[in-house]
Amino acid sequence: MSDMNVRPTSSADMPFLAEIVNETQLFPGEMLSEMASAFLGDADSDDIWLTCERAGEVIGFCYAVPEKLTDGTWNMLAIAVRPSHQGAGGGAAIVANLEATLREMGHSILIADTSGTAEFAQTRAFYRKNGYSEEARIRDFWSADNDKIVFWKKLN
Repeated sequence: MSDMNVRPTSSADMPFLAEIVNETQLFPGEMLSEMASAFLGDADSDDIWLTCERAGEVIGFCYAVPEKLTDGTWNMLAIAVRPSHQGAGGGAAIVANLEATLREMGHSILIADTSGTAEFAQTRAFYRKNGYSEEARIRDFWSADNDKIVFWKKLN
């Protein structure tokens, strides 16, 4: 992973992040600019956006926000790596960097939501491999037969 660099996202990264969102179908691509607008346009934003480069190419990103009305709990709302680079350590590098950033800020818990469908088995395995435990399951949350799975990790 020595050729990987994880850094705060910049406006110049947005076209590449849009490609990643479209390639992974993480969420509708037209939502990206609105999601990132607070981080990119407001110096006081609490949001965290990180971009991962490998050999100078943008290959992934993550987006996390503090959970309202909690003390030190954050939610990783999105993480994605280009399909052509999945399984090569980019996602793990992004998550490790986010966790380190949150620890340095004094935060203690990171959660991530995903789907319980077969299509998201690889995502659930990724969270488990990176030290997250399945903390909750909300049946039929996203739609009928599509449960919401909440993964949890203590950071300190």
